[in-house]
Amino acid sequence: MKNYIHHFVTDRGWNISQLKSLKENSISILPHNHLGELDYNYQDKVAIVTGPSSGIGRAIAIELANKKTKVVLASRNVNKLHELKDEIIENGGLAVSFPTDVTSEKQCKSLIESTVKTFGKVDILVNNAGISMRANFKDVELSVLKKVMKTNFWGTVYCTKYALPHILKQKGSIVGISSICGVTPLPGRTGYSASKHAMDGFLETLRIENSENDLHVLLVHPGFTTSNIRNVALNGCGVPQLETPFKEEKLMPAEKVAKEVVIGIAHKKKDITLTSDGKLITWIYKRMPNMAERLIYHEMKKKDL
Repeated sequence: MKNYIHHFVTDRGWNISQLKSLKENSISILPHNHLGELDYNYQDKVAIVTGPSSGIGRAIAIELANKKTKVVLASRNVNKLHELKDEIIENGGLAVSFPTDVTSEKQCKSLIESTVKTFGKVDILVNNAGISMRANFKDVELSVLKKVMKTNFWGTVYCTKYALPHILKQKGSIVGISSICGVTPLPGRTGYSASKHAMDGFLETLRIENSENDLHVLLVHPGFTTSNIRNVALNGCGVPQLETPFKEEKLMPAEKVAKEVVIGIAHKKKDITLTSDGKLITWIYKRMPNMAERLIYHEMKKKDL
């Protein structure tokens, strides 16, 4: 994308150096090591992580467990759920698992009740469970969009609804693992982008509603990261595509995303945008939307979308 941006700007007689300077000043990647975490007691916290079977969710669960946080794992994949729980325990952490389908309000309520029954409280809720899709809107069945929305948006709403009273008591954190396309559009991902925009709007409004209650709400906007979410993304008929259009080894590791998220929780950050391309395109989209749309279209067209 960077090369295309350079050509796009210079072909129009714009100043690429000025754009680069403005971009770096506005969206610089700040090192977190100097921030310190000694004032945040991870060991005293109870954190629920939805969708920890793979990718970012799994990495977040492990990162929290490594800091001695009590981790509650919630996923539909029972086998992977138990494997992760055993791995955490074998490495000296504390974890419990509750098989949960976040599209079920009843199961989300049960997840929260089981957590409180086990540990007496909830400090952190990481809404990570999600599915993607890959098909232009004209080719997609509406049932696919409904499934994506029910998982990504309603799964967040259900878990947050029942966890909120407990988190407010602890003055804790609610985290939404959104996406760059929760800020920008993304061709071939109408349902996915809509679900992430909905998640953003929901959690940002929740933050304002509780501005006097010390509720911390963190929205995380990763760019493309290593994950199997693209392999299990639904095609237009609702069948997992079982392939990825990206070179996964060149994407940001899920472990790096997890470290940023865990530090963001400790420092009560409101927003984290990740990957240099992700930071760049969101910066451009907020200031030059027409240019950003062309950049996004060009980039995704190379992926046959």
